[in-house]
Amino acid sequence: MYLATLALNDGDTAFAAVRLENQSWLDIAAASNTVGDQPESLSAGTVQALTEGGEEAINALLALKGKADAGGQLADVSYASEKVRLLAPIPTPRKNVFCVGRNYAEHIAEGDRAQKQSVGVTEHPVYFTKPSTAVIGPDAEIPIFPELSEAIDYEVELAVVIGKHGVNISKADAYDYIFGYTILNDITARDVQRRHGGQYFKGKALDGSCPLGPWIVTADVIGKPDNLAIGLSVNGETRQNGNTGSMIFDIPTLIESLSAGLTLEPGDIIATGTPSGVGYAMEPPQFLKHGDAVVCEIEKIGKLSNTLQQQVAS
Repeated sequence: MYLATLALNDGDTAFAAVRLENQSWLDIAAASNTVGDQPESLSAGTVQALTEGGEEAINALLALKGKADAGGQLADVSYASEKVRLLAPIPTPRKNVFCVGRNYAEHIAEGDRAQKQSVGVTEHPVYFTKPSTAVIGPDAEIPIFPELSEAIDYEVELAVVIGKHGVNISKADAYDYIFGYTILNDITARDVQRRHGGQYFKGKALDGSCPLGPWIVTADVIGKPDNLAIGLSVNGETRQNGNTGSMIFDIPTLIESLSAGLTLEPGDIIATGTPSGVGYAMEPPQFLKHGDAVVCEIEKIGKLSNTLQQQVAS
């Protein structure tokens, strides 16, 4: 299933929706109330609640979607795509977004060349986080602050959405804990990142620096995500063109490593790293600027598009 958080074009109220066979969107809470006797995870009207609902929520939603696809009483709570706008699928994650750095060999190599260093592949995954205030949705403007940074960069990433509580999860069991997948653009202020000792957080935590979407595709649709084309373009020019099969640490390894002594919960998001082609490693470096249109694309998921918007200093 394709699950999204939407708002009507003429309104601001967000609601969870599932995409129907005719490409329209079913308001899950409204449909649940119309049919009656549905799990609270559906009537809550958020994607976060769906991640918490487990198999009961998935099965109930599949049945609800089946009714809507068959036509009839749920037509009044379905919306054509042109009547709604997409928000981030989980607009305000309950935790910081977990992120993985240096997880594609070619990206490590280009970074080492650009910084004239030789770090190479690390023995263990590199983690950092992005705050919930960084999350924005499809077609939202990415704010840039020229007085703060003149080196805004992009990184397309496959993001995993967790669907079960777990700690010390084994690689063998890792896929059982995944609710679905989405796209994340790890917007990074490279100069800010270097300014603070090279640590990742500040330069990757600015407001609007975590475009997310366009929706969550449930795990059953994707299957094993170890051979998906992943890419990014700026103003129509291809910058990144890779495959998730090139990850150094695959998703089961990441989940096992991250969950060691650290509880993962439904709705947690894990960005799994970016392939080569980032702006700072180009010769000369090519950073994002006001008006640039950035499109991330991952096979079986879709496209995430955003535009850069310069902010006026207050």
